[in-house]
Amino acid sequence: MREEDAVLKRLRSMDASAVVNEMLRCCGSKAWCESIARLCPFDDRASLHIAADVVFENLTQADWLEAFEHHPKIGDIDSLRMKFSGNREWSAGEQAGAVDVGEATLFALAKGNAAYEEKFGFIFIVCATGKSAREMLAMLQLRLQNDRQTEIKIAADEQRKITHLRIGKWGIEA
Repeated sequence: MREEDAVLKRLRSMDASAVVNEMLRCCGSKAWCESIARLCPFDDRASLHIAADVVFENLTQADWLEAFEHHPKIGDIDSLRMKFSGNREWSAGEQAGAVDVGEATLFALAKGNAAYEEKFGFIFIVCATGKSAREMLAMLQLRLQNDRQTEIKIAADEQRKITHLRIGKWGIEA
């Protein structure tokens, strides 16, 4: 049996609450997870990705904000270790570019994160995979110029990207 088939078979064997708990590793919006659980089973991972996008289109701003709360701040490795043990290994890999950088860049990220959170009321969300700390800092500084409504849309799109990456990773380690 192909690895993907085993993952989908495992998903099909779960009850709805177990699916919700597993999907929380992919996206912190409970509404998103519950909707995915209602749409199960999926024939293939592509169907799961399509369902994810359909569900994303129907999330409220509150649902997005809930999802954002399940992310560590970029570069805040201590927060990552303490708060996000369920998907810690994924978050750490996604933020690998923020780990091995100079103190000045990490300080600028921390300062930018504080300014961002103060302005928008939620943490800076970026699909960090493949991005260096300097790239993320530049994105943060650019996005600080947005208004809140624009920024929620951008952050939601970043959340969508992160969720798709995590769907790709989900269950493979099981």
